[in-house]
Amino acid sequence: MTFTETTTPTKPTFSLLFSSSSASNAAASSSLSNSSSIGSRPNHVLDLGSSIESLKLRLERTTRMGSEKKRRSPKIVYGDGGYVLEDVPHLADYIPNLPTHPNPLQDNPAYSVVKQFFVNADDSVAQKVSLSHPIISSFYKSVILHSDNIVVHKDSPRGTHFRRAGPRQRVCFESDEVRACIVTCGGLCPGLNTVIRELACGLSHMYGVTKILGIEGGYRGFYARNTINLTPKCVNGIHKRGGTILGTSRGGHDTTKIVNSIQDRGINQVYVIGGDGTQKGASVIFEEIQRRGLKVSVVGIPKTIDNDIEVIDKSFGFDTAVEEAQRAINAAHVEAESTEYGIGVVKLMGRNSGFIAMYATLASRDVDCCLIPESPFFLEGKGGLLEYIEKRLKENGHMVIVVAEGAGQELIAESVRSENREDASGNKQLLDVGLWLSQKIKGYFAGKKKMAINLKYIDPTYMIRAVPANASDNVYCTLLAHSAIHGAMAGYTGFTVGPVNGRHAYIPFPRITEKQKKVVITDRMWARLLSSTNQPSFMSNREAEEANEVEEPQLQHWDVENSWVDEQDDLDYHSPAHNGSL
Repeated sequence: MTFTETTTPTKPTFSLLFSSSSASNAAASSSLSNSSSIGSRPNHVLDLGSSIESLKLRLERTTRMGSEKKRRSPKIVYGDGGYVLEDVPHLADYIPNLPTHPNPLQDNPAYSVVKQFFVNADDSVAQKVSLSHPIISSFYKSVILHSDNIVVHKDSPRGTHFRRAGPRQRVCFESDEVRACIVTCGGLCPGLNTVIRELACGLSHMYGVTKILGIEGGYRGFYARNTINLTPKCVNGIHKRGGTILGTSRGGHDTTKIVNSIQDRGINQVYVIGGDGTQKGASVIFEEIQRRGLKVSVVGIPKTIDNDIEVIDKSFGFDTAVEEAQRAINAAHVEAESTEYGIGVVKLMGRNSGFIAMYATLASRDVDCCLIPESPFFLEGKGGLLEYIEKRLKENGHMVIVVAEGAGQELIAESVRSENREDASGNKQLLDVGLWLSQKIKGYFAGKKKMAINLKYIDPTYMIRAVPANASDNVYCTLLAHSAIHGAMAGYTGFTVGPVNGRHAYIPFPRITEKQKKVVITDRMWARLLSSTNQPSFMSNREAEEANEVEEPQLQHWDVENSWVDEQDDLDYHSPAHNGSL
């Protein structure tokens, strides 16, 4: 079987003009000498010399551009049958004769009971398991039904794959040469301290690393703040606390200053914890480090409480957020049902994706209406939200509404003069949809004397962000941290770690930041929510299809319980809100 590794080809414009610089110079000197001997005009001689120098400069510039383009090109490996591996960069790609060493895990007593703890060099994880092809269908049914994982090799079926995460037999760093640093950026999220703890403890306990630095205050901490030494002892209990012991901030990304600091401090492993903006910054840092030819691994650990990263199954902190949201929804339900025509409005996180609102609604069963950014709605007129609220109040006497923070922003903009502003991370500053919606509801019922409503608005956003991770997220954070460490020690760089189809993989930075994952409102999961709340969709079938016309076709997966499920259901299986009775 044949495999080829390719990057985007470059074509030097003047590659045929100067196959040898010495030969070129000799030819130029000979030409100049001959010209002088026959009495040619000096200006012509100077013009020829200037032309040669100009061509040489253009050739050097073209070569540099070609090297830059190659450096930024994706690392793709093709196999038979349509197999595609979107590989991640390795230090050996730009550092020649890179030495390797035996992995110290082979002598670690904690791993002595594991039958096979080293990952095979060719192991990869499929991004999407498609069973439309009969051969592929037969293969994957066999794999899934007779094994506890979905790990494939180079001779496996077609489709996009990522390199499987895990320890390798050979590493590119010796324990005593490692000088690692950890930085947290962006907003708070449950599990940040757990990731910090597991990175520090994993580096120390698994690989014997003793030099671990914590960068305080986000990206600007590389050049504007002090660092702190992290040891297993000082991070021992931080997973029980919310927030991040390193502090965080938005913005402050100065690539030159950051890489200069990394180089000056002798850091050779950089662990960056943050959302899509932070991962974009990490990608730029990696490119500059690669340009300078430094032996530094740059690893990203994705953090977004909204669960809106497209490639990976789930983000850390999401389970905790859904669990904590139940407290706010329960409080709203108690307030609403305790008074006549009581309404509880709860605003949850979800700038562009409504996963927290959707799963919290399904888990609660007390919600009568869920509004998310992906599903447009309207207030006035027949079939509108206000009409539905009035109808529900007459039927039940109370009502609970959950709204994601990014929902209805277009409606707010129409009724409120606002400027498009962004925070330091480049995120659009959203208007308070919960407060706006509460005022609209109060205004609608103000003229209905026979329906004097009692509305309570609850915004638990910052309370949810600040809590420590629950048990599920703590385990998940441990797996993320350990996978990141194994990848960095093996010499991989320029990647983010995360679960793909239930197995952890190394994913190139560009794939993480290219687009956001969103709720598919033509999917069965959203239909389950509509069935649970009994709310109308507020959209026609045509409008729903248009809202999702940019979504990729959903590929089918084989479920171990002998049922066909779609891509969204694969996420359901790993989520806290999954319920087999739905």
